[in-house]
Amino acid sequence: MSLLARPAAPAPRPRPLAHWLFVVAALVFAIVIVGGVTRLTESGLSITEWKPIRGIIPPLNAAEWQAEFDNYKTIPQYAAFNLHMTLEGFKAIYFWEYLHRLLARGIGVVLATVMLVAWWRRAIPAGYGWRMVGIFALGGLQGAIGWWMVYSGLSARTEVSHIRLAVHLIAALLIFSALVWTALDLLRLHRYAAARPARLTRLGLAALLILGVQIMLGAFVAGLRAGYAFASWPKMGDDWFPAGGWNPALGLANLYDNPIVVQFLHRWWAWIALIAALAVARAAKAQASASGRATGPVHAVATLLVVQIGLGIATLLTGVDLHVAVAHQGIAVLLLGALLWAAHGLGSRKVS
Repeated sequence: MSLLARPAAPAPRPRPLAHWLFVVAALVFAIVIVGGVTRLTESGLSITEWKPIRGIIPPLNAAEWQAEFDNYKTIPQYAAFNLHMTLEGFKAIYFWEYLHRLLARGIGVVLATVMLVAWWRRAIPAGYGWRMVGIFALGGLQGAIGWWMVYSGLSARTEVSHIRLAVHLIAALLIFSALVWTALDLLRLHRYAAARPARLTRLGLAALLILGVQIMLGAFVAGLRAGYAFASWPKMGDDWFPAGGWNPALGLANLYDNPIVVQFLHRWWAWIALIAALAVARAAKAQASASGRATGPVHAVATLLVVQIGLGIATLLTGVDLHVAVAHQGIAVLLLGALLWAAHGLGSRKVS
């Protein structure tokens, strides 16, 4: 039979499909890293237009580069901070935003190709087609969210909205989570033909939501540049919470608009996230011991928690060093992946 011929009957191949979904998840991890660099280098507003198709081609000559630079000169960020920027300096920030958008397009192409080939070869197991379509739809929505975020910094602001930045990051991690969870389900289906998709237990859901809040707070910290407010730990300067740090005029908006309060929350919510993740790891360890399963996810969660807490402290003490801060964001995604792995094990039904 030709490789291009479509099988007459369904021929599910859960394992290869799972591996490809892990590849796409790795690409999402990469784009989150590049997104972090883009934010920390103030590069996100260097491309002022949304061209989903034509935008794949970067400026190719001096005139095109100058036109892009002139577009950047029309937004408030340039007037406020970069009046002395040279064309070479502009090219440096343009690179990160261009790479970010190029990766986004690449993820869409890879996922669409995987879906279409798997559909044509009738390799998608029953019940998983809708998941694939849903993940692809989330990817399309994420593109719109990305432009919605960038648009917020093109007129009245000198940076993108930190709220929209957080939505953009959370949406990326929802896609990452859906990819990882679906891939884990497919691997289990490969091992056990009668396996059903894992359910998300209440403990797993609670821990993932708590970690999600911590990641959202991290996005607020990045968007508000709140990491620069206090470069000390465990206290903020000389106090656990600095005098005058709460602005009565803001009310509850202090929780997401006040850099001091946001940094305080991000510091201490981290310990709640740690306790929740350890609770999942403990339950996963008990289940693994009882069933004879490997304890890989348990060790991954515990190790990444220690590394992540250390990187968070180091980010503060180094005054938000670019490399440390990006590593902190990257480990957060890996920790999410490990927690999904452990939670998936908790929710996997026994196969008789």
